[in-house]
Amino acid sequence: MKLLILLLCAILPLAAQKDFLTGDEVDQIRLIQEPNERLKLYMLFAKQRIDQVDSLLKREKAGRSALLHDLLDDFTKIIEAADTVADDAIRRKVALDEGLMGVIKAERAFADRLGKVKTAAPKDLARYELVLDTAVETLTDSIESAQADIKDRTTKIATREENERKERETLMGDKELAAKKTEEKKEAATEKKREAPTLKRKGETTPPK
Repeated sequence: MKLLILLLCAILPLAAQKDFLTGDEVDQIRLIQEPNERLKLYMLFAKQRIDQVDSLLKREKAGRSALLHDLLDDFTKIIEAADTVADDAIRRKVALDEGLMGVIKAERAFADRLGKVKTAAPKDLARYELVLDTAVETLTDSIESAQADIKDRTTKIATREENERKERETLMGDKELAAKKTEEKKEAATEKKREAPTLKRKGETTPPK
């Protein structure tokens, strides 16, 4: 399930993420292209969900369990979206020291707050306990990734993408797979034939030495 969410976050337009982001949040993310700044935004959105969870837990009211369930589910997806941003930046060799430090600090605080929710054992906990456990598990994985050596994380990203590619190919029909491989060969041949960049004008030749 987590793999599917990560793939969707990576390939779907921001507008399609409205199921866990508000319209205003989608607009803010769209305006921020720099990965470190995007990570800060996602941590802010995640904190807002946790704040809402704490607020709801202070009083009992009709429909609270459903609201808590949805908030925790949105929280988990936000953390996974942040991980996708980090993975993409690392793949492109973008420096993330500032962003990852912020992620680690924020997510440790989130994990502590969610742990207290579990310990407090609200009366309606059973109705959203599974999604709460998923949120805690996602945080644990995210913190470990943020703390990991960049080289190791890069290797894991490459391995995961290769496995995902193989999974996609497994789902393809023989004709579709053959067409894909043919297209890849054409692209590789085109890239190989592409001439090296030159500052010479068209028709200009290099004078003999």
